[in-house]
Amino acid sequence: MKQEYGASQIQVLEGLEAVRKRPGMYIGSTGPRGLHHLVYEVVDNSIDEALQGYCSEIYISINEDGSILVKDNGRGIPVEVHPQTGKSTLETVLTVLHAGGKFGGGGYKVSGGLHGVGVSVVNALSKWLVAEVSRNGKIYRQTYEKGIPVTELEIVGESTHTGTVTKFMPDETIFEETEFKYETLEHRLRELAFLNKGIKIVFEDKREESPKIKEFHYTGGLVEYVKYLNKSRTGIHDDIVYIDKKVKDCVVELAMQYTDGYTENIYSFANNINTHEGGSHLAGFRTAITKTINEYAKRNKLLKESDPNLIGEDIREGLTAVVSVKLPEPQFEGQTKTKLGNTEMRGMVDSVTVEELGSFLEENPTTARIIVDKGLRAQRAREAAKRARELTRRKSVLESTSLPGKLADCAEKDPAKSEIFLVEGDSAGGSAKQGRDRHSQAILPLRGKILNVEKSRLDKILSSDEIKNMITAYGCGVGNDFDIEKARYHKIVIMTDADVDGAHIRTLLLTFFFRYMRPLIENGYVYVAQPPLYKVKKQKKEHYVYSDKQLEDLLEQIGRQGVELQRYKGLGEMNAEQLWDTTMNPETRTLLQVSIDDAAMADEVFSMLMGDKVGPRKEFIETNAKYVKNLDI
Repeated sequence: MKQEYGASQIQVLEGLEAVRKRPGMYIGSTGPRGLHHLVYEVVDNSIDEALQGYCSEIYISINEDGSILVKDNGRGIPVEVHPQTGKSTLETVLTVLHAGGKFGGGGYKVSGGLHGVGVSVVNALSKWLVAEVSRNGKIYRQTYEKGIPVTELEIVGESTHTGTVTKFMPDETIFEETEFKYETLEHRLRELAFLNKGIKIVFEDKREESPKIKEFHYTGGLVEYVKYLNKSRTGIHDDIVYIDKKVKDCVVELAMQYTDGYTENIYSFANNINTHEGGSHLAGFRTAITKTINEYAKRNKLLKESDPNLIGEDIREGLTAVVSVKLPEPQFEGQTKTKLGNTEMRGMVDSVTVEELGSFLEENPTTARIIVDKGLRAQRAREAAKRARELTRRKSVLESTSLPGKLADCAEKDPAKSEIFLVEGDSAGGSAKQGRDRHSQAILPLRGKILNVEKSRLDKILSSDEIKNMITAYGCGVGNDFDIEKARYHKIVIMTDADVDGAHIRTLLLTFFFRYMRPLIENGYVYVAQPPLYKVKKQKKEHYVYSDKQLEDLLEQIGRQGVELQRYKGLGEMNAEQLWDTTMNPETRTLLQVSIDDAAMADEVFSMLMGDKVGPRKEFIETNAKYVKNLDI
């Protein structure tokens, strides 16, 4: 029987019902990213008040029960009856999609927030939410459950100040997990304090016996942000270039400093959103610094007229910069909606940078000379790296059909069905070669620790045999020559021992991928194998366990009497069959996919762990030592 297709078949999702039905459309995902986005939506409202000059302090806490509280000293959400809805303005903001001061141009000229969905979405996806507003000398309160008001708006007291307090508990039926990660929120709140100079953000986690509390307050804004980003690096000039200019309704703010490192670290933001994929503002900045520094170098005879110009890559070597723009109607594009599309921002950032950076260089000739010299050295190293690449190509290393002798390749030619295991040591490599599925699994044994690329230029990196072997095996080139389309494997699995040396090798490999083959990580091609920590044997039955908790659970289950327990120190202790069963068999193994959720945070950690400065690394180790479960001395 054919079903009639008429008006009765069209489902109209009223208001917040649509949000609960398809939450991913509104907050990106129901995983950890979407969960933390709830906090950002509420905090963004407070930041918007600060951008208009009405709010100076924001307090955020993760409460004992796992709920979130956000409190600000802004004007307080209006409570008067809204002419369109007939409800209070507070209830309208909390229950109607896209209701708020950001829409229609009347309330806010510039506002943050990536999705711009407003606090109504937070309300819809919360088990409960309590909003409290101090305004007109009174305190107003209203309670909601799953987006529906369960109390009227009531006056609960008197107040001598203004502001809004929002307290909410995410709905566990919507989210995969509802536990907020302290580090994730800490990173974003610190970032917001840097990007909005002068605002004070206090963040407290009350879940542990002794609560953690941090205060972020940066009167220097982006200058302090660059200092913070460079705390694990060595700056080669003391004076940080800082530009802050208002053009029409827009603001262009940026800070930059060169370090003695070899990688560029440029972060761009539009209306406080981290534009991971760049966009018009970043393009304008890059063009402007290349043009300005070349013109300065030629004008001051640091480059001869006959010399070739420094290219952008030379000029950006070792540069740490933050570019932040604020504009009335941002258009976000790209895969993850984090690329700024407003074309007018390119010219605006370009002209502001050319003018202000040009003046800075003229007024600070010593610093200008240091910057130009850095670019000239980078140019020479680039030429050397180019010669090294050409030389290695002639020797059939980078782009040849001859694969490294140590590589045991797989028969499968479709990269989507092929995987390569990077195995520490020859003995484990031997077991892996014997135990693998030859059709789809390739093995590349690595001898010892690869070069620390954080402290080396590309020409030196290309002289390392282990790195050359990897580049050849993957087939997709390196650095600027990298082409993800040529990747020979869509799964690159790092398989190292479960000890300190294994962790070090893993970190060295991840640093190499992050710095010179980042698209491999961004496209989800890099994985970390999880070999078992223990083999438990009882009455001829063997069990493999992958963590101390699993071990405890198993011993509870099978009893502790008559148990043989083997702690694996290295992959080489397993024979081919055991390695296949526990670590390589797609049916039974556990692989962790490596992702870059936030490039700035990842960069900070790599620079700290692998860079020259000892102080920040020591501080990191002291802070995180308590979380270490297994340490082999």
